[in-house]
Amino acid sequence: MGGPSLLWLRHLRAAGRELVQGLVQLLYPAACEVCGQALPPDQAELCADCRAALTADPHPSCPRCAATVGPFANVADGCGFCRNETFHFERVLRLGPYEGLLRQVILRMKHLSGEGLAEAVGDLWAGHLAPRLRDDRPDLIVPVPLHWWRRWRRGYNQSEELAYRLAAHLGLLCRPSWLRRVRNTPQQAASSAAARRQNVRGAFRAAPRPALAGKCVLLVDDVLTTGSTASEAARALRDAGAARVLVAVLARSV
Repeated sequence: MGGPSLLWLRHLRAAGRELVQGLVQLLYPAACEVCGQALPPDQAELCADCRAALTADPHPSCPRCAATVGPFANVADGCGFCRNETFHFERVLRLGPYEGLLRQVILRMKHLSGEGLAEAVGDLWAGHLAPRLRDDRPDLIVPVPLHWWRRWRRGYNQSEELAYRLAAHLGLLCRPSWLRRVRNTPQQAASSAAARRQNVRGAFRAAPRPALAGKCVLLVDDVLTTGSTASEAARALRDAGAARVLVAVLARSV
């Protein structure tokens, strides 16, 4: 299915969901997308407690790979996790570590029923990401794509939904169709770093296009573990003409 058709279906699904949500709100008070707590009239989608919990990053992190580090770690050239690794992106920005409430939210977003949650979290994330991007000035946003088969089975791509919300708040273009996953790679949850690198090698493709040449791309995903997937996606974007690739993830897992 082509890019315009996917975009049309996305808008149609969003319109249908908004209609249902509007009808529900006529009968029931608005509730937090995370905990279900009733929301006051001046709050939308997420309650104050969940907002605070999702945006509270309790640990210092590596500026290169966003891994959690100790308070006195030397991260001038990266941390112990990434210092000897070669990445095709410049750095990673995270909302927090892959634990607690943020982990629970990300797991819920991996199902179609979590699409509204992904939108709410994307809106929240954008406000915290904007100040950190002020000096980097990305030109456009590209989500890490799912293979078409996995996307069809899941019903949507949570990283794409996050990317659209970030783009709307940051005033940037979102171009999901500019990066494709051309190979349906196996799940990598229990794989070593070396196995992950081999697993995703050549899994992404981006066509050269004038609008990408020389640009800074913000690559968006939900979780980063070893950086192999993000690096291979960044490689495809740079081969297609991008000058720089930054990575933004909701959570960093080790």
